[in-house]
Amino acid sequence: MVTQELDPRRWLVLAVVGAAFFMTILDVSIVNVALPTIGEELHFSRGNLQWVITAYALTFGGFLLLGGRAADLLGRRSVFMVGVALFSIASLVAGLASSEGVLIAARAVQGLGGAIISPAALSIVSTTFTEGAERNKALGIWGALGGSGAAVGVLLGGVLTKYAGWEWIFFVNVPVGALVLVLAARMIRESRVETAERRYDPFGAITVTAGLALLVYAISRAPFVGWATTRTILLLIASAVLVAAFLVIERSVRAPLMPFRIFRVTTVAGANVVGFLLGGVVFANFFVLTLYVQNVLHFSALRAGVTFLATAGTAVISAGVAQALVTRGGGKPILATGLALLTGGMLWYTQIPVDGSYVSDLLPGYLLVGVGLAWAFVPVSIAALAGVAEREAGLASGLINTSQQIGGAIGVALASTVFSTHIGKGRATLETLTEGYALAFWVMAGFAVAGVLATLLLIRREELAQSPAAVPTTAA
Repeated sequence: MVTQELDPRRWLVLAVVGAAFFMTILDVSIVNVALPTIGEELHFSRGNLQWVITAYALTFGGFLLLGGRAADLLGRRSVFMVGVALFSIASLVAGLASSEGVLIAARAVQGLGGAIISPAALSIVSTTFTEGAERNKALGIWGALGGSGAAVGVLLGGVLTKYAGWEWIFFVNVPVGALVLVLAARMIRESRVETAERRYDPFGAITVTAGLALLVYAISRAPFVGWATTRTILLLIASAVLVAAFLVIERSVRAPLMPFRIFRVTTVAGANVVGFLLGGVVFANFFVLTLYVQNVLHFSALRAGVTFLATAGTAVISAGVAQALVTRGGGKPILATGLALLTGGMLWYTQIPVDGSYVSDLLPGYLLVGVGLAWAFVPVSIAALAGVAEREAGLASGLINTSQQIGGAIGVALASTVFSTHIGKGRATLETLTEGYALAFWVMAGFAVAGVLATLLLIRREELAQSPAAVPTTAA
């Protein structure tokens, strides 16, 4: 342990794993502003464009806990490098994609790579830095990377799409990934949990991911094939069977991915419910807003990226304020306020007009969402660790990230289904597009209101006070 503390390379190790983590966060927001361009050039059908987002989120969320366990048992450096290689290859394939099927498949593999990278990278940071001021500083930098990744992504996505082509939002990952692999092999020490019993629960990860993917597919295709058709009903039944199988597996295996005992703490269960709803609001908000500003207001990808900086920049600034307020007054009122602000932002967007302007019709919502994001994410991340034993802090941190990613996938799918149903199979006009997007924002407002209610009913102040706030989550 002393050797690790004195190792002059420890900050370089943080830079290497931080670059890979930054890449996985960047790839969520960098894709959003390029979606309309991708949809046009690859001839995406209206209902399938959302899979560019949901394919990544589903595999990321579905395999996150398995990735963390594999890193601990097989070796953190080895698993980290496998994740980086997988992510980089998938990025190359995504950039070369000439059809929607190839791009969606590549995005799913990217999500799997991200699910391996994130927990392995955070474990490397935790084991490279000894407890105390240095580790806290390292984890602070880690959290800043998560927040800034979203801000940089929206701008970089616009710049690359306009001046280099949408393919470069994926190609940019390839040289970064190659450099990380070279440096990781030379600089990162191998480490693992020494135990005689190695159990991974791959069937748990596969069943829950497959079940959720079928659910998303069923609800996203229902507007085009019909809700009462045999196809839709059978897909929903198959999804329910797979999710039920996941629950049975988790209760019967010796080392489940999701030990249900952790949810005995009401605040932890509540935090994951809120995290699911929060993910749904955030992912769907950026997805629908991107389509509105480019398809209806005819903003370029670059201009759209610049406008989203109002939200991303506000969120980064507000995060410090939220942290201070949580420390002084407790997390529950800040979390409820953040979700209320998000509700206000979604309600503001329900009024979007066909001929909207940035300052009067978008900016107030951008600012409400920016503050609401920070005020919700900071306390929900802390609440997810409330009353959790130190040995299970990693599990609790992984669970809240999983809830947010899966909530995001479901939220995007529901939003896409709502506006696709309104627009119908005919030719879309600016009026029908705007009305459809506005209806989707009503759904998001419902998610946000449900988040407020879950906070008030399930988050308990006395349990929240027991949370080890020094452990960060990775989905900022």
